[in-house]
Amino acid sequence: MSPARTRLVAGAVVSASTLLLAGCSGSSDTPSASRDAINYALPANFTPNWILPIGTAAHLNTNNRSIADSLWERLVAYDGSTGKIAWNKKASIATAADFAADQKSVTITLGDRHWSDGKPITSRDVEFWFDLIKANKTEWAGYTPGQAPDTWTSFKTVDDRHFTITFDKAYNPQWMLANELSEVTPLPAHAWDKGGDAKQVWKDLNNAAKNISGYASDPLWKTISGPYTVKSFTTAGKVVLTANKKYDGGEKPGISTVNLLPFTTADAEKNALRSGSVDYGYIEATDLDQKDSFTAQGYEVKPWSGWAITYMPYNFNNPAMGAVFKQLYARQAVQHSIDQASLAKVVYNGTAVSGYGPIPQGQASDFVSPTQKDNPYPFSTDSARTLLTDHGWSEQGGVMTCTEPAKCGEGIAKGTKFEMQVLSQSGSTVTDNMMSAVQSSLAKTGIKFSIKTAPVNSVLSQTPQCTSGQSICKWQLSFFGTAGSWYFNAFPTGDSLFQTGGGSNFGNYSNPAVDKLISASTTSSSNQAIQDYSAALAEDLPVIWLPEPVYQVSVTKNGLGGFSQDSLANFHPAQWKWTS
Repeated sequence: MSPARTRLVAGAVVSASTLLLAGCSGSSDTPSASRDAINYALPANFTPNWILPIGTAAHLNTNNRSIADSLWERLVAYDGSTGKIAWNKKASIATAADFAADQKSVTITLGDRHWSDGKPITSRDVEFWFDLIKANKTEWAGYTPGQAPDTWTSFKTVDDRHFTITFDKAYNPQWMLANELSEVTPLPAHAWDKGGDAKQVWKDLNNAAKNISGYASDPLWKTISGPYTVKSFTTAGKVVLTANKKYDGGEKPGISTVNLLPFTTADAEKNALRSGSVDYGYIEATDLDQKDSFTAQGYEVKPWSGWAITYMPYNFNNPAMGAVFKQLYARQAVQHSIDQASLAKVVYNGTAVSGYGPIPQGQASDFVSPTQKDNPYPFSTDSARTLLTDHGWSEQGGVMTCTEPAKCGEGIAKGTKFEMQVLSQSGSTVTDNMMSAVQSSLAKTGIKFSIKTAPVNSVLSQTPQCTSGQSICKWQLSFFGTAGSWYFNAFPTGDSLFQTGGGSNFGNYSNPAVDKLISASTTSSSNQAIQDYSAALAEDLPVIWLPEPVYQVSVTKNGLGGFSQDSLANFHPAQWKWTS
């Protein structure tokens, strides 16, 4: 969960909710009494917990960003809501982006737009965001050293509706627009800039954002540019949005009240669907054999595919297993032990596709390399065992153990057992079943794999970037990919995920050659650069690659439409309409 810089779902990613009404907080007591309201079911344990439209590492819930985008529109909004990922100018503050001939700067034109208090949206509101990010970049989840805002050397106001951003060198305009400028959200400087330096303003805004129960009442969150405002927002994750009557943008809300409903389990949400108290919900892939029962109730059942990858990060700095994870042969043995084809077919009931590298494979694109497509490490526990025995490991008591440390690799002591634990997100039978299947296949290789579960927000907070001496660095593997681990911006580069020091590089993977490939993909207009990156990480295995599920199997009441499901995993309530 975007999430997304804010794409964790990856994402980046999700959250926890409170048990209410047999696992659902706010479904059966919130009927959509008229066609002027909608009940939208949030994925299990995807509880919204952040309103500020600037992501931090612990708040990468995609739903947080979707809510924030409904309140404060982005400068340049990209989405797939028309069926193709593109700039959605109706939902953007900017109307044009003109790149200089040398591709070293861009001049942005703002629309004639106003904040909800009547003040005009100006270049100063964009500069306010720019100044906040510049001064606090290391706390911004979207930051990767060498990327924005480092790439932006100056911000020059031309007038209230035009400004120019100069870059440190020439960049691929496609990447700059889709991945960098799309992260900019104009903020109401007149209401939020209380004086003092940018660090203090950042601190004040983040402290206010921690007060979830105050979102609906704090005047800070009332000065908005988007189609909706917050009517209520509980710590359990139930959110009610109501149409912003002062909105003057291009995505006029078609439904005035949107109830976002959190669930602790997919079963609780499914029961709410059956009771008719959810208008837009989901079932798990394992429930597709019940599709007819939902269509008979007046629902349409349709997979929602995502522009995403799914994986388990290794913690390369873990004091017990980091030295093992740093050995490529060890990672190859693990990857050979993952039967992606069977997981996709059996566990996901055919709704997932195998993923062998850092570029999404669920949708066709020109970015995937032949190396990634061809699966460098096909399922074979025999191959996995051979890799380990050839490198000084032998099975003892059912677990591979390092008996020849000279062969095992640097930092691996004699007697080290190949035992690793994952902290996996809870709330999904499909995820639980996948982890059990992975556990079984790894056991055939002689790798002991134990599983702990927690709500996804807890998974994220307990598996951060760390150094080996920190107490928080005891985690070994992390999984937050029930609906896909990472949803990309339109251009699927790996700067946040796999570049050294990347803002969402949880396991501290570092490879200077890969860093160069990532940088090349952002500056070259040729797809060869990103294909080279695809091939390198398919082979080097910075994480355990896993099948890519659809974001969800959506179950929608007949008559609700007016949109396509956004493959970037955002929801856009302003686009929803009752059509019949």
